[in-house]
Amino acid sequence: MAAKRSSVAGKRPRRTGASPRSAQEPPLSLERIVATAVELLDTHGIDGLSMRRLADRLGAGAMSLYWHVDSKEKVFDLALDSVLAYRESQTAGFQDWREDVVHMLEDWRACMQRHPWSASLLPRRALGPNILGRLEQLSKTLSEAGVADADLNAGIWSLWNYVMGATVTRGSFDLSDDDRAAAQRRLTDLSRLYPTIERSRLLLDDDWDGAFRKGLDFLLDGIAPRP
Repeated sequence: MAAKRSSVAGKRPRRTGASPRSAQEPPLSLERIVATAVELLDTHGIDGLSMRRLADRLGAGAMSLYWHVDSKEKVFDLALDSVLAYRESQTAGFQDWREDVVHMLEDWRACMQRHPWSASLLPRRALGPNILGRLEQLSKTLSEAGVADADLNAGIWSLWNYVMGATVTRGSFDLSDDDRAAAQRRLTDLSRLYPTIERSRLLLDDDWDGAFRKGLDFLLDGIAPRP
């Protein structure tokens, strides 16, 4: 280990010349690395994050990043967990467990919408403390509301799947008003084959927030403890 540290240290003088901004940059820290990684992910997406690009944005040498994070995969883990932080104090004052759950899930969805890359990373990353904290708070709320232990996991995964599905669908369903109108006209022409969705004007409905909340109510009706 000592030999490796010496080898890395021996490369440090190189990055001083390669990164002229380093004298003006604040000291490198894990917090800065994570915050800058989130900025890059927001701007360029998952494929746009590399250790070299991250180092350049920080005004540091790529090797210096490895003193704080040992791989790009670790950067992904930390960035993902950081954007899913939940301020538990916001739930104070709710009188009903359903209000508490709705707030938690709407906040979760809003976090992923602010950082669209997070929805595609979440299923395949290590679960950090913020994500685990969300799941614990959700599980605790359902348990205290009377959901049986035997049903708890099914309830949690159902809610997880609902939030993830709603977020991914909203992010990928990016049609203009003209596109929607054209699709609805085509449905009208084909109403003999698709009468129900034509009648409900499905393809013109862009009330994503309202649909999310109403669908969540449907789901919570099924999860609610039975008398």
